[in-house]
Amino acid sequence: MSLTPDGEVRSRDELASFVRELHQDFLRNGHEWENQTLGGFLEALVAWMQDSPGWYRNSGKELPEGGAWTFVARALQAATVYE
Repeated sequence: MSLTPDGEVRSRDELASFVRELHQDFLRNGHEWENQTLGGFLEALVAWMQDSPGWYRNSGKELPEGGAWTFVARALQAATVYE
């Protein structure tokens, strides 16, 4: 699984693997992340979730109706760079 969840995340196990990879990337490259503190990361996560309809529209993707594992993975990844 890559740090950009362009495919579908279909299970808790796949989501857990994605989050594990995200954590490993932070340990290796966290100094390059826009949001290097937990507070900044969580603030960006909330902001991206609120703005996600625009991201989906601009990316030509359909926003999952009731939420989805893929939505969570994209939100977590986006928080690494979202302001």
